[in-house]
Amino acid sequence: MGIGLGILLLVIGLILLFAINEFPDSLQEVVEPTTVGWILVIAGVLALVLGLVMNNQRSKTTHVEERRDL
Repeated sequence: MGIGLGILLLVIGLILLFAINEFPDSLQEVVEPTTVGWILVIAGVLALVLGLVMNNQRSKTTHVEERRDL
């Protein structure tokens, strides 16, 4: 889930930064779309890196099962 969310945030941020040239005036009065784009790109990269690190740690974990017969 972390990797997928990171990719989604990264793609939406890059679309806001580079693909959309003109925004409606009502949107630009409330928030700057390029700033939101940069925030989403940074959050996407961070989520992607954290997802990869957690998957790497999860693959190195070993589980020991102990059974006792009564």
